[in-house]
Amino acid sequence: MEFIKDKYFFWGILTGLLWTSFGVIMLIFFLSDASLEDSFIYLYEQKRLGGLISIAALINLPLFFIALRKNKAPFAAGIVAISMLTVLFIALLKIN
Repeated sequence: MEFIKDKYFFWGILTGLLWTSFGVIMLIFFLSDASLEDSFIYLYEQKRLGGLISIAALINLPLFFIALRKNKAPFAAGIVAISMLTVLFIALLKIN
């Protein structure tokens, strides 16, 4: 658990969060004619926001494997941590 104190762990968390957010915004931008806010509201009401977030989170897979290939284990652990938080968030969306 020593890697949590490493600054690259936090860079991995930030990178995973930003790329997932970027993926969500790009998917909504390309697949919806409505505004970003209206699309979020519509997807939440239709209970499809979790699916969109999970598709956008797939961007983190190549980042994880690239980090492992370059022996950046703390960075890869940060990506795994944000992925687990994303899964918890999606589970909360599905419960409501």
